[in-house]
Amino acid sequence: MATKAAERKRVWTYNELLAEKTETNQPTELWEGDLVMTPSPVAQHQRVSFRVARLLAQFVSMHQLGEVLLAPLDVVLTPRRVVQPDIVYVSHARQAIIQDQIHGAPDLIVEVVSPGTWRRDHIEKKALYEQFSVAEYWIVDREGGMIEVFAMVQGSYRLVGRFGPGERARSSVLAGFEVQVDEVLA
Repeated sequence: MATKAAERKRVWTYNELLAEKTETNQPTELWEGDLVMTPSPVAQHQRVSFRVARLLAQFVSMHQLGEVLLAPLDVVLTPRRVVQPDIVYVSHARQAIIQDQIHGAPDLIVEVVSPGTWRRDHIEKKALYEQFSVAEYWIVDREGGMIEVFAMVQGSYRLVGRFGPGERARSSVLAGFEVQVDEVLA
């Protein structure tokens, strides 16, 4: 019979995680101190993620706006809330949040939906990013055939648009940045 101590799940802080675990490429996040580890993304997820990241990085670099970074990279929102978004953009004005990890909310986060992550990306992460005032959140859903863009307006997310085949998804944070949905989801 298990003891009460053995039944209790460990609640981690980010500093404890850094001190006790070794670096890994396996997706690892902290949700209210619970360690959440998932299998690495499938190849198609990585292809879509790369396409979006390449286009975003080209745009940001051409206009000298900031920096684009890719998972796995920890985004530390609180000591017990750490996520690894697929793609993040941090403006020059907020570069101080980039250290060995990102400490604070990026300006823009992109999550590419994988089999089994629909709820996490559409509901849980959307609510989290809204709570921490991420200025813009993109959900790239290959299976659903669309890209959803949400922008922070007066403390909550407003849908900029749901963009499907034949359309161009556009940013409200990065004026002029847009992607052809068909090309990204191919």
